[in-house]
Amino acid sequence: MRIGFIGLGIMGGHMARHLAKHHRLSVFDVERSKIDGIEGVRGADGVAAVARLSQLVFLSLPSSSIVEDVCIGSGGLAENLAEGGAVVDTSTTEPLVTRRIADVFSAKGIDFLDAPVSGGEAGARNASLSIMVGGSAEVFERYRSVLEIVGSSVVRVGETGAGEVAKLVNNMIVGSTFVVIAEAFALGKSMGLDLKMLYEAIRGGWAGSAVLDVAAPGIIERNFTPGGSVDVLFKDIGYALSLARSRNVPTPMTALVDEVFKAARASGRGSQAQHVIIQMWENLLGPA
Repeated sequence: MRIGFIGLGIMGGHMARHLAKHHRLSVFDVERSKIDGIEGVRGADGVAAVARLSQLVFLSLPSSSIVEDVCIGSGGLAENLAEGGAVVDTSTTEPLVTRRIADVFSAKGIDFLDAPVSGGEAGARNASLSIMVGGSAEVFERYRSVLEIVGSSVVRVGETGAGEVAKLVNNMIVGSTFVVIAEAFALGKSMGLDLKMLYEAIRGGWAGSAVLDVAAPGIIERNFTPGGSVDVLFKDIGYALSLARSRNVPTPMTALVDEVFKAARASGRGSQAQHVIIQMWENLLGPA
């Protein structure tokens, strides 16, 4: 199959590498060096070029506004992808934007799946992502095998937009967990606990989680290199709060998490990994 991929960041670059092992892949990113770093792909000079070279186009982009522009903006996919083609958006996109994009594509005979991913850089690198898919059952089955190249769990959760809702729910839980791990480990450190021993003691109990297995080693090793960043999760939490507000669903805990991430960004830590939040509490507490 002729596949296009737009957006070769932390997640997209790894997904593109896996897809290139099985299909003819044309790629585009605004940073040309990212294209040059992937073997076995054809570099395209823009969105329109990717569309003309592809039957199916994957997106992995940083915001709803960019996804919307790439899909239905001037010179975008809707204007250049042939009828009968398809688009799979693996980005975290606001559900209402997703549905608006899908409507435009539908009118042009283009299939669309919202298929956001979870699992961080390690999941993308190891092709073990969890993929939450929204769209028609027929279109999902048509492209399930392609999604399974990059994900170990591929679940259709409903019609268009449902995948994005699932991802926002996922990130509400993930964001809250990063925040509480940071403050909990700050407390343990203030009481003189060895953080490595603390992690080993709790990881097998109810506190154990995939987020703990990312955050705790990062805290212990003082490694805040992003697989995901404060900035990105802050954006996603904002999408979740906006959706909840539109549905009149109370989200007091998520609102608190939003404020913690906002503080981390204000302190200059936005580009770092989410567990860098512990540094804020350590700075307040002083030397252990």
